[in-house]
Amino acid sequence: MKKILVIFILGVGTVVSPGHAASELSQVQAQIKKTEQQNEKLSQQVKSSQRELESTKKKLVKVADQVSTLEEQRGAVAKKIQELDAQRARLEKSLEQNRERIADAAASILFVASHPNFDSENMREYVLTSAILSGAADNFDTEIQDATEKIQELEKIREQRAIEKEKLDRTAKRYKDEKSELDKLVRTRSAQNQQLRTQQSALQKKLRDLSARAKSLSELSAGVGSSEMSGDSRFSVRKLNQPVRGRVVVHFGEKTALGLKSDGWRIRVRGDALVMAPADGEVKFADSFKGFGRVVIMSHKNGYNTVMTNLGEINVMLGQQVLAGEPIGRMDPDKPEMYLEVRRGDKAVDPARLFKEDD
Repeated sequence: MKKILVIFILGVGTVVSPGHAASELSQVQAQIKKTEQQNEKLSQQVKSSQRELESTKKKLVKVADQVSTLEEQRGAVAKKIQELDAQRARLEKSLEQNRERIADAAASILFVASHPNFDSENMREYVLTSAILSGAADNFDTEIQDATEKIQELEKIREQRAIEKEKLDRTAKRYKDEKSELDKLVRTRSAQNQQLRTQQSALQKKLRDLSARAKSLSELSAGVGSSEMSGDSRFSVRKLNQPVRGRVVVHFGEKTALGLKSDGWRIRVRGDALVMAPADGEVKFADSFKGFGRVVIMSHKNGYNTVMTNLGEINVMLGQQVLAGEPIGRMDPDKPEMYLEVRRGDKAVDPARLFKEDD
């Protein structure tokens, strides 16, 4: 196994070395540190918000229980008042009936008194009737007094129950108002808590993305991994198709516009040309790299690595196994030139040894 150090040169003459990757890696690591600090601060806010929310919920549960208890008590008092009212109504009805009976008895007594009969045969009946009517009137009067006293007693009890219900009503209203405020507070704090969690989720995603970016840059800085140096030489003896169809405008070893020797090919393409894997291999880097668009680096058999730049779209992932000719992305229409570099170990290899050049 041999570590491959990737150093490739674009046609414009800019060298992309581990130093460049390390510089951007340093910036990403600084972003990671800053984001971690933000995440820690936000985590504390989420915990604090959760504690406040739980505390408010506990208060709400307690108040709701009080409201339920008070409503039950109010219901019991209201039922008692209804029973007292019914009892009073029955007493008043009985009182009214006794008053009518007394009136009837009094009328009868008056009638008898105004029509005395001293006939010996009727005298005994007259005296007996008078006595009965007088006794009935006395009994009715006693019942009326008892009923009146009971009604007065019921009035006092009812008044006490009414005062008790009024107090319960006021207390229940206070607790209901408190429950209403706590309901609003729970909704507000729940929304705030959810907002904080959403922010935390976004921040954690950013951390994951930055960490993945740092990993990719770290690999680009230290090398794209290892390729097995096997005895399989097919990769180096057969001619393969270029990863993108186009015309080679700068060949290996030729000087660029800045007078630097090119370690690869510059292939001019049309628009968003399809980019395919140059051979079977594993994706070792698939990401944007500052100043070079999107870059794909693949590791192949027998220690070979290929570097392809200026992609506008990448359709493979880091570590993915790809077959020769499998689509891996498309070119950037605004940068219609791919820089293709082949390396074996730490040395650049002329792509002409491996790839057919389009006519």
